[in-house]
Amino acid sequence: MNPMVSEAVDLQSPDDIALADKMNAGRQQIVTELKKIIVGQDDVITQVLNTLFVGGNSLIVGAPGLAKTLLIHTMARVLDLKFSRIQFTPDLMPSDITGTDLVQEDSTTGRRQMVFAPGPIFANIVLADEINRTPPKTQSALLEAMQEHRVTVQGKTYQLAEPFYVFATQNPIELEGTYPLPEAQLDRFMFHIIIEHPPYDEELGVVRTTTAIQNPELERPISGDDLVSFQRLVRRVPVAEPVMRHALDIVRATRSKNNPDAKDYIQKWVAFGASVRAAQYLVLGGKARALTSGRYHVSFDDIRALAHPVLRHRIITNFHAQSEGVTTDAIVDRLLESVPLPRSGM
Repeated sequence: MNPMVSEAVDLQSPDDIALADKMNAGRQQIVTELKKIIVGQDDVITQVLNTLFVGGNSLIVGAPGLAKTLLIHTMARVLDLKFSRIQFTPDLMPSDITGTDLVQEDSTTGRRQMVFAPGPIFANIVLADEINRTPPKTQSALLEAMQEHRVTVQGKTYQLAEPFYVFATQNPIELEGTYPLPEAQLDRFMFHIIIEHPPYDEELGVVRTTTAIQNPELERPISGDDLVSFQRLVRRVPVAEPVMRHALDIVRATRSKNNPDAKDYIQKWVAFGASVRAAQYLVLGGKARALTSGRYHVSFDDIRALAHPVLRHRIITNFHAQSEGVTTDAIVDRLLESVPLPRSGM
């Protein structure tokens, strides 16, 4: 689903309200099922679910052993969606992701012909594990799939089944032998989700759970078709003009180039700011957050709550920020303090 397309329709009909109620109930049921295997990580689960309801893709960053792969695989099981895990390595080729044409002989005629063999990208949920361990040429094999939900091989285009999501993981500790993701690739991820080590009690729960016999029965509260319907519903949630302006104001404030109103800290620390896609995802994520909170409109709080996961990978810091240890999260904190709410009546 293209994030460039949106429609402003008020949710008034009984069918819309029933679908919104089903989405909210489905979210609660999914969380219940995930908790049978995943301990804690409530904020991470919320951001992953928002990704599903919007129809986007997300980058998950965390140290080894924090259940990044387990979370996404379990999510696919709960939703009964086709899951594919691609382990990114330096020798991985684009055709290893998209698939390729193979020469096959027809057993009846004896004639040889080219037959397309689909790659692991042909799934509903694709886990790009340690995506930064493969060169940019191979990373770029995901671009068309993430944006257009299709792949092109040898000049022929193949449509991917809906719903379709890419969740990529990165290990922030090991940098040797890795390749930074190009900005164009990063910009196609709706969220940059950070998984931290859990608190003591939750970590104890992880140890207790994973060292015992595990064979939980997972129920499947919603289907892939339901997710597609939820994605359409999310786009129809109305957004007041001041709220939409606030999302755009936050994004525009990240830019210093050709911006005479740029704050001093932006000029000092930021080489490149966020693109318009950041504003789109702030609004879309705000719509999903509103619906799953039982509201049919987007608030300023919805926008501001998503600023960190939407912006942290879209703000490119310069040498001054890196030398001073200033992170993009710290810059987003300053943005939320300095960008005022629009005046009423705007």
